[in-house]
Amino acid sequence: MVCFFGDVHLGDGNGAEQRRRCELLLELLAALPRRCSHVVILGDLFDYWFDYRTVIPREFWQVVAALDRLQRQGVRIDYLMGNHDFGHWRFFAEELGITPHRGDIERCWYGKRFYIAHGDGKNPRDWGYLLLRALLQNRYAQALYRLLHPDLGIGLARWASQRSRMHSTGSQEPLAKALEEFAQRKLREGFDVVVLGHSHVPVLKSLGAGWYLNPGGWVEDTPRLGCFDGEQLRLLPVQQWIAAIG
Repeated sequence: MVCFFGDVHLGDGNGAEQRRRCELLLELLAALPRRCSHVVILGDLFDYWFDYRTVIPREFWQVVAALDRLQRQGVRIDYLMGNHDFGHWRFFAEELGITPHRGDIERCWYGKRFYIAHGDGKNPRDWGYLLLRALLQNRYAQALYRLLHPDLGIGLARWASQRSRMHSTGSQEPLAKALEEFAQRKLREGFDVVVLGHSHVPVLKSLGAGWYLNPGGWVEDTPRLGCFDGEQLRLLPVQQWIAAIG
């Protein structure tokens, strides 16, 4: 089985909410090897991430350790960077053997072609965001940022993430519509399934000859997991999926 989830945004929310979300994620990561051979993390696993040569954000160590165990148990992991956790450098690749993808990926499972992306930058009309995205993800800009002391750099990354959410709060309908239009274009190109995140709006929808899947987000809604077993594409609440596999 191939599983999809994203937009967990660990690091966002109050203490109790953070612990609840983290505990559910750890429970999911522990359960995945029972049924899942391949997991795709669709980005924004963390609400912010920036790693230095010798330092990573310490509050995420339990999840990092769980991802390491998952990898060692033989589950293949594709991790796409989102618009919040784009500050990966060497740590995941060198220490965990998981190389985060900076762009979209294509995969083939059970004879079906999948197009997979986080979903940011898919609205061609959002020129302001596209320019900001190019600047923030520029490798030279990130190299300069690493000259800051880690306490300051990671603190600024956390603050910027919170400010970004304040400015983007509101209706997700325009973004959800833009992502569905993007999915339709990719399906017309010959893909069988398009999987996106970013909008925090869960979707499992037939669009002509193919399917569009978006597992949604973990902050505002019920955490969900997308699953494909070679025959059926499903979207289930995470707790329901864990309970079903025992």
